[in-house]
Amino acid sequence: MTIVQQRTKKKVRHVLGISGGKDSSALAVYMRGKVPDMEYFFCDTGAELPETYDYLNRLESALGKPIVRLNATRDFDHWMSIYQGTLPSASMRWCTKNLKIKPLEDWLGTDEAVSYVAIRADENRLGYVSTKPNIKAVFPFREDGVDRDGVNTILEESGIGLPAYYEWRTRSGCYFCFFQRKHEWIGLAERHPDLFERAIEYEDKVKFAGTAMQGRQYTWSQGESLRELLDRKEEIEQRHEAALARAAARPRRNLPLIDVLSDALDDENDEAGCAVCHL
Repeated sequence: MTIVQQRTKKKVRHVLGISGGKDSSALAVYMRGKVPDMEYFFCDTGAELPETYDYLNRLESALGKPIVRLNATRDFDHWMSIYQGTLPSASMRWCTKNLKIKPLEDWLGTDEAVSYVAIRADENRLGYVSTKPNIKAVFPFREDGVDRDGVNTILEESGIGLPAYYEWRTRSGCYFCFFQRKHEWIGLAERHPDLFERAIEYEDKVKFAGTAMQGRQYTWSQGESLRELLDRKEEIEQRHEAALARAAARPRRNLPLIDVLSDALDDENDEAGCAVCHL
């Protein structure tokens, strides 16, 4: 390699995506200082929970570095108009493609990059791994044996703690995420009634536009509209309390409340969430 080539060769970029969830946040803290040139980013859909934005601000202060916000000009509403009013669903995740994956790949361009992915040692999934040849994924938690307890310890010892939404929801992501369990929708209605009404407005917009859809594609929650779900609030609450009791009674060591809640919600709905949004 000539001297000119050495001078023009781009440095490899090191990037770490933060979803607003505990695993990616813990990884950001875990890697703090280990990679001096680390770039943190957050793919902002424009439909995040207020608690998520608050948590990102806290995390940014702890990291001592800015978290780059992607999607500044093209949010969820933009892409929904492109898809002619079709709501995203588990079988058609245009939100993940256009608001999570594409912005990252556009931001990196052709730069050689190492992407740090927050998959824990006790998980059997990959998360998002780019197929672009210039982006290499690494898994520090998996490599170093950091499990769920380890993640909780990192956040507790750093003073950051958990996002406030973990009081009623176990996944980060849009307030209208179609992977929410029934009880989490009830939680949204109680804590953010304005956002719950906006989610209903999306359903109404699709319904009255006459868009040809079937099954869960025209509603956020599988099998029923949000209005119907809210009418069943008492039934959903009773089932959730029963699931919490079962989870708490399992013969294991004492678990933090967030883990009991997670187990209870998994009992109610075991559909896997989006591996990009929910780290």
